[in-house]
Amino acid sequence: MSPRRILITGASRGIGRAVADRLAAAGSLPVGLARTTPADFPGEFYAVDLADRAATAEVLERIVAAKPIDAVVNNAGYARFARIGSIELDQLFDTYDLNVRTAVQVVQAALPGMLAAGWGRIVNVTSLTTLGTPERTPYAAAKAALEACTRIWANELASTGITVNAVAPGPTETEMYRERSPIGSEREARLLARIPLNRVGTPREIAHAICALLDEDAGYITGQIIRADGGGSIPA
Repeated sequence: MSPRRILITGASRGIGRAVADRLAAAGSLPVGLARTTPADFPGEFYAVDLADRAATAEVLERIVAAKPIDAVVNNAGYARFARIGSIELDQLFDTYDLNVRTAVQVVQAALPGMLAAGWGRIVNVTSLTTLGTPERTPYAAAKAALEACTRIWANELASTGITVNAVAPGPTETEMYRERSPIGSEREARLLARIPLNRVGTPREIAHAICALLDEDAGYITGQIIRADGGGSIPA
């Protein structure tokens, strides 16, 4: 059997790159999407600005024309933070667009191949912030919408051999996280005070949870939100 071809958005760095590396090491073929092409990506890579709907559609058409996609990891994210009263509506729209529209567009492009094969995996990367982290309305609300999509798609596709799940990371050592929470900052101290393990996760740890849901033997898990968050979702 040829290697599983697994499409990963936001694959050039952070969690997406860790997923690609793990999949390649296990014998799958990562197919990466992001704005910037890394020099050493362990599979196929297509540079595209996912905020551009038409460019995304063109790239997806080329990808599925070459060979069907077996699984999708919707990892690309766009974060804008603000408290209610100071949320910029354009940023709210942009955050929903990149986190939700992109996921729908990618899945709909890959879905015919998975349906024809009678097998598929979809994993949406969401966030601990959906449980109510302050200042996160644009980002958390978009990720919460993606969690709703996860449950809906799992129901709709349950008879097809395709599973749909989400992984919700806590604070993770990525460039996006460090832009707003420098090491030793007051913001990071506040975040870690709510994490029982009292540390930031690594991309490899989040990739482990994602790849477990992509596995052949994960076929009886669907519609679930797996929380890889250092215990941050445990009720106080």
